[in-house]
Amino acid sequence: MNVAPALQAGPRFALARLIAGHVCLHACMAGMRMAAPLMALREGFSPLAVGFLLALFALTQVFLALPAGRFADRHGLKRPVGLSVLASSIGALLAVAFPVYGVLCFTALLTGGATGVASIALQRHVGRAAQNATELKKVFSWLAIGPAVSNFIGPLTAGLLIDHSGFRAAFLFLACLPFVAWMWVRLTVELPPVVVAPGGAPKKAWDLYRNPLMRRLMLVNWLLSSCWDVHTFVVPVLGHERGFSASVIGSILGAFAIAATAVRLLLPVFAAHMREWAVVTTAMVVTALMFGIYPFMTSFWAMGACSVLLGLALGSVQPMIMSTLHQITPEARHGEALGLRLMTMNASSVLMPLLFGTAGAMVGISLVFWCVGLAVSAGARTAWTLRPAPGPHELKT
Repeated sequence: MNVAPALQAGPRFALARLIAGHVCLHACMAGMRMAAPLMALREGFSPLAVGFLLALFALTQVFLALPAGRFADRHGLKRPVGLSVLASSIGALLAVAFPVYGVLCFTALLTGGATGVASIALQRHVGRAAQNATELKKVFSWLAIGPAVSNFIGPLTAGLLIDHSGFRAAFLFLACLPFVAWMWVRLTVELPPVVVAPGGAPKKAWDLYRNPLMRRLMLVNWLLSSCWDVHTFVVPVLGHERGFSASVIGSILGAFAIAATAVRLLLPVFAAHMREWAVVTTAMVVTALMFGIYPFMTSFWAMGACSVLLGLALGSVQPMIMSTLHQITPEARHGEALGLRLMTMNASSVLMPLLFGTAGAMVGISLVFWCVGLAVSAGARTAWTLRPAPGPHELKT
């Protein structure tokens, strides 16, 4: 794992520890996101109530992302992560003590918000530690593996505990994971604070949009984030229309997740030979093509192949987006830019499923795929222009 000196020796495996901490903290939320709705359903709550509960995991991050980014810019890594560990554990412990719907909603707010705050601090830290654009791509490729692993570990472990020991045991296990995360992260050496010139009016987050590259990057990021949401939403509907069983539909979605993880494992190997704008543009073209033909796929194997290709394309995007963001944003505002990105993504995750459901009911689910595919195809030209112009805060390759 060839990474920057700040992430190497002395603790030599500093990046590995940060990834492990990210996995544990994110797994708490991922497990709770599966267990809490399941408990609500077993208690007789309606699908609408369950949908509202799920939305709360992303809702907090919409409002906390920007303040969390500014907080990370001021205080570095450990303080935001430490507060996130406390909030996440308290949320899960409340579910242990009071496993009722109202408390589960509060738990969703706490664990979802805590994961978002910690992610911003971790991403800012590894981005600042990287010495050049190649290392940026490598470290963000490694870091992006964490959520993929935790989305497997958290729900699986919680499900096994629910079946064998009940919901309280599962919630208690999830409450312990953030403390394990802190054991990994607490040994990390803080980077020197960024020196900011005194004086001048306080800058607003929206000032970052004055940079044309930032506007284009956020548009591309939103389009590709919507593709994740539409795939997760539409594939079960298409599978149901074709008479597939739940396990078959789950296998198609699982193939997507495995492909997205696999490509992130490969990206660090080829990082020196890749350009962010080229990878993102290629991913958008492939995604548009897959969305165009997906509704015509009627067999499990055909849909599975499309799912794998989509996973490879969309899985390659996040490290490239993160690398570009760090190159076009002033170092003193990296956390704020990360918060702006996370806010946009989570607002989309809250609103887009509602839009997809409404559109699918009115015009058909296939047209949802095609419309999103056309939007991504049009956005590929924007991705092609994401070549950072030389500037005072751009990293040298």
